[in-house]
Amino acid sequence: MAEQTLKEKTAKGLFWGGMSNGVQQVLNLVFGLVLARILNASDYGMVGMLAIFSAIASTIQESGFTAALTNQKEIRHEDYNAVFWFSTLTGVLFYLILFFCAPLIAAFYGKPELIGLSRVVFLGFLFGGFGIASNAYLFKTLMVKERAKIDIVSLISSGTIGVILALNGWTYYGLAIQTTTYIGIGSLLKFLYVSWKPTFRMNLQPLKSMFSFSSKLILTNFFTQISYNVFSVVLGKFYNPQQLGFYSQGQKWMGMGNQLISGMINNVAQPILVQIGDDKIRQRNVFRKMVRFGAFVSFPAMLGLAFVAKEFIYILLGEKWLSSVPFLQLFCIWGAIGYLWLLYTNLLISHGKSDIYLYGMILISLLQLLIVITMFSLGIYPMVIGYIGAYYVGLLYWHYFANKLLSVNLFDIAKDVFPYIGAVLVSFLMAYLLTLYVDNMYVAFLLKALIVAIVYCSIMWYGNSIVFKEVLNYLKNEFD
Repeated sequence: MAEQTLKEKTAKGLFWGGMSNGVQQVLNLVFGLVLARILNASDYGMVGMLAIFSAIASTIQESGFTAALTNQKEIRHEDYNAVFWFSTLTGVLFYLILFFCAPLIAAFYGKPELIGLSRVVFLGFLFGGFGIASNAYLFKTLMVKERAKIDIVSLISSGTIGVILALNGWTYYGLAIQTTTYIGIGSLLKFLYVSWKPTFRMNLQPLKSMFSFSSKLILTNFFTQISYNVFSVVLGKFYNPQQLGFYSQGQKWMGMGNQLISGMINNVAQPILVQIGDDKIRQRNVFRKMVRFGAFVSFPAMLGLAFVAKEFIYILLGEKWLSSVPFLQLFCIWGAIGYLWLLYTNLLISHGKSDIYLYGMILISLLQLLIVITMFSLGIYPMVIGYIGAYYVGLLYWHYFANKLLSVNLFDIAKDVFPYIGAVLVSFLMAYLLTLYVDNMYVAFLLKALIVAIVYCSIMWYGNSIVFKEVLNYLKNEFD
């Protein structure tokens, strides 16, 4: 019964996580399409210059307490209450600091317009602090369906506002207000939705018991954000907003596709692995099943997006955005395997190995910074290739420790993922050959997507893929 209950929780979490992220990516696609048609690369580049500041401040604000609370077997009201007041007060403090630092940021980039823009963008983590404890409660209790509803409502509301502002000439300010509105509405709805509510008795003592674990996650996420946003700083400072805009669009559309997979995994991986942490064999089996499920979804989705990248950008965004195609393809190649990064790090966190997670991110971030510095003179594309290559080096680091925890070697991982890589490559070959002489972008896009989907699903069906048939059975039961 316990196994069945765990299986049902995992399936439900994956389903609603996938449903939520699927709907969100469709909405992001619609809003992103409209905004990209109205705005230009420089508008996205202006907002992109500020990404690293918001990301680092938000990381410190969250302080790894969501993961720390999830790892605790028993949680009291005081634990959530301490996190609520810490994140809320930290949000106020950091907003005030960055509000007055806005002229310095603008001076660094040589863009006076960033003073007012940054003060709007930074409102995001002021509002975000209000919902961190509520989000931790939803995450800990596997309330994936409820989080899905909140995220979708927030996205529809903020996306609508962003489009209206863009149509009325607000350019990059419209993008900033859209992002801030999304965070603000999401935090408010999470606060209203959960049964737990904060009290005015401000006692931060419970944070001490979490701090030894969460402090390492703060530093880890700090280096993660530096790693992820380093190009926004380099391109914004040494190139121009337009080039940063093309880079940001390529990264954005890959991120939207990748969010579908990572959202499903992040919603269930740590809570489920924590629940079965006392049974190594069972945990190993669950972990490898997640590896297979991730490969089943990630390879056709992410490599498929790279396969049709030119048609995708041309049809949806227009010819003016074709310079973002190489960035999109490069990031999709990483995105296809990136779900393993999430599984490995969630495994480490579920075992309380936040120190290993920290050291790994420091090494990877320093490697990426070294690559950017040494390859700067070679141009943007070599820098991006080297930067992404560092992520693959990082996978080997995570795998080394995953193997020590669960005795899962590289051959096991290869055995789990290679059938799906093979199926995808065969699907691409068939689609390429059948559309070789199709010149129309619209027809080529539709035919490629259709052929890949049919061939891939046929290989899964006739190859008796267990994951594929379990997904079909679950969907059938869910909608019967």
